Amino acid sequence: AEEGGRVMTGATLLVELLTEELPPKALPKLGQAFSNAIVAGLRTRGLAAADGAFRWFATPRRLAVTVAHVLPEAAAKDVTEKIMPVSVALTADGQPTPALTKKLEGKGIPLSAVASFERRMDGKAEALFYTSTVAGAKLADVLAGIVQDALKSLPIPKVMRWGDGDATFVRPAHKLTLLHGADVVPGSVLDIQSGRTTRGHRFMSKGDIEISTADAYEPTLLAEGKVIPDFAERRANIEKQLVTEAGRQHATLGEYADLLDEVTALVEHPTVYVGEFEAEFLAVPQECLILTMRANQKYFPLFDNQGKLTSRFLIVSNMELADPTNIIAGNQRVVRPRLSDARFFFEQDIKAGLTPRVVKLGSVVYHNKLGSLGDRVERLSAVARTIAGMLGADENLANRAALLSKADLLTDMVGEFPELQGIMGRYYALAEGAQPVVAEAIEQHYRPRFAGDALPDSNIGRALALADKLDALTGFFGIGQIPTGDRDPFGLRRAALGVLRILMEGQLPLDLVTLINESAGAFNPGVLGAELPGPLFDFMLERLRNLLRDAGHAQDVVDAVLALKPTRIDLVVPKLEAVVAFQQLPEAAALAAANKRIVNILKKAEGAVGEPDVALLVEDAEKALFHAIVEVAPLARSHFQNEAYTEALRVLAGLRAAVDRFFDEVMVMADEPLVRQNRLALLAQLAGLMNQVADISRLSA
Repeated sequence: AEEGGRVMTGATLLVELLTEELPPKALPKLGQAFSNAIVAGLRTRGLAAADGAFRWFATPRRLAVTVAHVLPEAAAKDVTEKIMPVSVALTADGQPTPALTKKLEGKGIPLSAVASFERRMDGKAEALFYTSTVAGAKLADVLAGIVQDALKSLPIPKVMRWGDGDATFVRPAHKLTLLHGADVVPGSVLDIQSGRTTRGHRFMSKGDIEISTADAYEPTLLAEGKVIPDFAERRANIEKQLVTEAGRQHATLGEYADLLDEVTALVEHPTVYVGEFEAEFLAVPQECLILTMRANQKYFPLFDNQGKLTSRFLIVSNMELADPTNIIAGNQRVVRPRLSDARFFFEQDIKAGLTPRVVKLGSVVYHNKLGSLGDRVERLSAVARTIAGMLGADENLANRAALLSKADLLTDMVGEFPELQGIMGRYYALAEGAQPVVAEAIEQHYRPRFAGDALPDSNIGRALALADKLDALTGFFGIGQIPTGDRDPFGLRRAALGVLRILMEGQLPLDLVTLINESAGAFNPGVLGAELPGPLFDFMLERLRNLLRDAGHAQDVVDAVLALKPTRIDLVVPKLEAVVAFQQLPEAAALAAANKRIVNILKKAEGAVGEPDVALLVEDAEKALFHAIVEVAPLARSHFQNEAYTEALRVLAGLRAAVDRFFDEVMVMADEPLVRQNRLALLAQLAGLMNQVADISRLSA
């Protein structure tokens, strides 16, 4: 920007809000949203370049951003506004009318400026336009407002008020730093006047810290405040320490990404220490100990090379001490009661048993319109038996697994840790002598719990998992509880994806519509009011469409295959592969275009077209097409029946010459009604033969 011939250069801007401890799970989102909103406010006002660099910072006690090359004042700009139509503004001899004079007075524009007004067409009428130069925004005037707006836009469900003021935020705020280069930008946000001082680590810092320049923010906080303000750098620092220490202990960390994010939001100066608990606790299922350490204490359990839990764990402390004995001892002292609770829950649950809890499920409401958990288990039992039979698995084992599948919901351990549902059911089933395949099915029927999760690995587990997810889908669709927009309170999208993945990746020869009907039929008459399976099947096809696209399949190929609404989900991928192979054939484009033409012609036909009659074939070209279809149809149908879709489409590609000749030489919509109807029937027969794998017409550009 220029001012009086002098070039104004930008400087780094620092905005930091110091607060009480922020919600840890939301911290990264808050940090990014805060910085993005401030940068957007600066760019909108011309104070920062649209592609300028910036960095966001977030610690448990601060949100901050530094933005490079921010101007103290935005460049002036020309603004053109429409004044009014010429017919209203000027008299016949070009003099200003009273209406124009009044308008200019209201806008503070001198009457003498009329001579500089631009005349141009505005729609169908000529109008006057006035261009003026508007001074750019000044950083000192707008920065506090930008910060205030950024805070208001943060994704915060609840705010609080503190002290005697009226300011509200997710946590009490204490200091506001606004630095442009070395200069403090004046302003007030949340009743706090801006300055250049901040605070570092709550215990390891020297107290108030003065930030000399915006560029000195990060190194000053690190050196004097013992704070790593950059969230990503702090996360990487913690991860490096964890991996290094795990290596020293000849152990592994298992899955730790989510916990690492949370711990990063809890500390400003991370230091990793090793703790240990009594080996006797390892008699408790390791999932219980892992969860209590991770969820309650934010510790990182250590595992041996076989993935078995050890009695050691890693602590990410917010303090770095030469002698950390007290920190380690304190954490070890705290974890023991948690592990003792887990052991107590496990031992009590084992004593009570799993099977006796089944009868108690009848008194637990699943949904007020869908009955109790006991009702649900009866439905799962019926449907799991049926599906197991379809898969050639033992129906009695499927029935046993279904009856026990929800009993662990009434155990003390699952009551304390709902995440362990199914997992504890497996342990408790084994403890009372259930067959391993039954116990495994109890755990695996919740799979897949999330995208990319493993699937059930036995037909008993698959049958129960399908029954469980289909019961939720048919039940809630049947009472009109269909997901809309982002709302999906019963996890039906996840359930649908689970069913589709099990059928597709497990290559199970099951018909989806049949499964939906079996599940719906397990409900008592009158419970499901909505029509099934149509809406649910369409909902699942849309989930399948997204699943296939996310897996990298081409959109046109997916659309072509799903246009036929396939009910055998295990055959969808082979059909996609066959269509891709068909597209590589030289005949593909012409046949796709011909199919598109056939579809359009048949849409105009009234009523059913029936079968072609050889006696009504007149032209040589239509006779040739008829005989070509008769010749290839048996082989093509044989390939279709054997699920050899690529070979079937390759055989049908041989029809191209006859199809091309037909459209070159034959008038389909002939004047003679019988001939016209016969030609439509011939095209319908061709379309029916060609489109058994996919709607080939959708491949036409």
